[in-house]
Order: sequence, then structure tokens, then C-alpha cells
Amino acid sequence: MISTNELGSVSGATVYGRDGEKIGTAGNAYIDDQTGEPEWVTVNTGLFGMNESFVPLRNAELTGDGLTVPYSKDQVKDAPNVNPDDGHLDESEEQRLFSHYDLTSVSSARPTGGVGSAGDGAGYDTSGPTTDEAMTRSEEQLKVGTETHEAGRARLRKYVVTEQQNVTVPVTREEVRVEREPITDANRGAAMDGPELSEEEHEVVLHEERAVVDKQAVPVERVRLGKEQVTEQQTVSEEVRQERIETEGTGLVSDDAPGARR
Repeated sequence: MISTNELGSVSGATVYGRDGEKIGTAGNAYIDDQTGEPEWVTVNTGLFGMNESFVPLRNAELTGDGLTVPYSKDQVKDAPNVNPDDGHLDESEEQRLFSHYDLTSVSSARPTGGVGSAGDGAGYDTSGPTTDEAMTRSEEQLKVGTETHEAGRARLRKYVVTEQQNVTVPVTREEVRVEREPITDANRGAAMDGPELSEEEHEVVLHEERAVVDKQAVPVERVRLGKEQVTEQQTVSEEVRQERIETEGTGLVSDDAPGARR
């Protein structure tokens, strides 16, 4: 259990569960009205520490790493929602918390840090047991972080389209051309070979080229999806609470006033 002398190290400490998992950050500590011993501490949980849950300080352990409580993170986050506007837990609120954590004792509790004056100069808490000479003023501070979540998906899809292509191809063909040559001594023998008068028929085979189309699939490029990180600025707005300390009574002299006694 945490002693009253250790309360100054509780606020702001990192709170861990029984399995070592981080739960959140410790806030205000509450003491038992009857025993004067620390009984509860608030823990800021959730995104940006916006949720506040009460956790018992019984069997809690304070080390250099933080505050370890014998409860799981889910049990702390599921604790009854209690928001004491006057800074004090009544018995019905505390009973709900005790039931949630399977504890038995019931008494009202009050946050630490009250200040009063006494004849011997020792400070004391007018709403609870005696404390030291000072009052602790606390304030909420924003702790902003980031978390990664899925924003969308991209995929590649391949499909087939058909288009018309026109290609000009040169083709060659044979045509008949009549050639005449006079009778000379060189060809006279061939001209006189055969009958003097006869009927004859000569035939020539003509050839031509035709365009032939063949298709073949060949790879032309490779396409892949890549990712890159882009950083942008986002503004987060949230309300924070601050404690103010004011003085009451007669014969008070401010340290900042002219002629103030020190």
C-alpha cells in the first residue's frame, strides 16, 4: 500500500497493470477520511488520456518505473464512471468502486492537499487529517500522440481491350510483259527449229506476295504499387482544468507586495 509520504511521487506516474501492461497516467490521490491513509488514485486512460478511472491504492507498489496496481487494464477502464464535483467521494460512489474491484471496506475519501493554520504554525487539512505546511496546486496538461489506422486500400487490376491497328506492308507481284526481238544470226537457229507453220501456246506462271498477319503476346512493362509517407499538420483542441489557490482571512501579507515580510 502507498504511504502518505509517497503521494508526492504518485501524481504523474505511469500506471501499470498486474500483467505489466501500461494503463495510463496517475492523477489525483484520495485519502480515507477515517484512517487518513491513501485509498484511491485517478488514472487517465484512453486516447490522449481523456478518460479518468478510479483505482484502489491497496496493494499498489511504487517503483522507479511507475505505479503498479493488481488489476488489469480492462478492469480499470471498465470501472464505474465517478466524477466528484466537490472533490469528495461519498459512500455510495465509493461502494460502487469497491464492488467493481471486489473490495469490502466502505468509507468516504477526500483528495490530498488541503491546507489550514494552527496555533503552533503546523499546516493541516481542514477537511481531513493533518498534512504539511504546503498545498499542492495541480493542472491538466495535454499529452498529444498519434496512432495508425487503416485509411483506405489501393489495388492493381489488369484487363484486356481491343483496338484497330493499320500497318502498311510492301508486297510484290509478277506481271506479263511481251518482249519482241528481231531475227538475227544468233537466234536464227532457234527460230527455224520446228515446223514452218503451226499453232502453238505458251504459258507463264505469275506469282504475287500477300500480307500475312500473326500475333504474339510480348511483355512491355511491369507495374507495381508503392507507398510513401506524407506528413501534414493537424490541430487538436481540448479543454484542460487548472487548480487555483486563493487566500482567506485577516493579516495576510503577499510575498510580492511592497514591504512584505519574509
